Amino acid sequence: MLTEEQIIDTLKPIHDPHLDKSLVELDAVKEVKIKDNLVSIKLAIAEPGTAEQMQLQQEVVNAVKTAGAESVGLRFEKLADDVIAEHRGVSEEEEETGTSLLERGDRTTFIAVTSGKGGVGKSTVSVNLATSLARKGKKVGIIDADIYGFSVPDMMGIEERPKVVGQRIYPVTRFDVQVISMGFFVEDNSPIIWRGPMLGKMLNNFFNEVEWDDLDYLILDLPPGTGDVALDVHSMLPGSKELIVTTPHATAAFVAARAGAMAMKTEHEILGIVENMAYFESKLTGEKEYVFGTGGGDKLSEELQADVLARIPLGQPVMDDEVFAPSVYAEEHPIGKIYMDLADSIIKKIEDE
Repeated sequence: MLTEEQIIDTLKPIHDPHLDKSLVELDAVKEVKIKDNLVSIKLAIAEPGTAEQMQLQQEVVNAVKTAGAESVGLRFEKLADDVIAEHRGVSEEEEETGTSLLERGDRTTFIAVTSGKGGVGKSTVSVNLATSLARKGKKVGIIDADIYGFSVPDMMGIEERPKVVGQRIYPVTRFDVQVISMGFFVEDNSPIIWRGPMLGKMLNNFFNEVEWDDLDYLILDLPPGTGDVALDVHSMLPGSKELIVTTPHATAAFVAARAGAMAMKTEHEILGIVENMAYFESKLTGEKEYVFGTGGGDKLSEELQADVLARIPLGQPVMDDEVFAPSVYAEEHPIGKIYMDLADSIIKKIEDE
């Protein structure tokens, strides 16, 4: 069975990314609990809540699991200021940094994809809109801002992780879309237990510490509802445009109206509405069945004074063994064509302004 001494010994080669000193040397290991090979560790680091913390988290989890732990839980706190001052070398101001994505508002259009409730296919819409815009020749990025319910990497069939060079993170590119997600930095689908302020800081890092190429469009897959993350995005991106996803069901549309009302109160432009799971079309007869009812999109359109830009049927992409992407529709697929038309509508709305 693992002991606390073995855990400490395992952490000796791992350094605080901002101070470049061993966690053990910094006396950063504040607590170790072991129960039935389940290990819980509290670490104090110089800059919690940053992209470097996520990289450090991966290193610690991998090292402790290699030592024999079945599961590893981590909590972070800030090192004491006097310890940081004692060990800090080059100041952060002297480190070379790239341009924040937030400073590119004149050449990047931010599109927040949101919904009132979960389970309406918002992430599927985000992923397929991003890939469709890229197929139209646009330079596109996507931030999986649904930090508790991240799913974009799996939906796009992404298995690699972003590269971290110095203080900068390089997004993963798939289908010509640059992708960043909390899912890249979490081991074994572990639950995220951060509170609102730290989530906001993480989002800020996705904008400021990721080395994005020049982008025409950045898609933000927001968590459902009007919670902390959505509020942070609204405050960070005053010029963002919003695409609201609902189903035909009246309740889904009613709840989605809250997200639309929030957009209007924060002076964000509502691009339009996507009615997802609008119907099921039989391959045998071509007959449409309205599984979730009808009218939700139209009701929301009337309430928010915004157009329904697409009605997307229930379906699933054709699985391709060579290009694995469980949720991305091929351009020639009937639903893929609907997404291409949606991309056309959005490009026209934005570029004709």
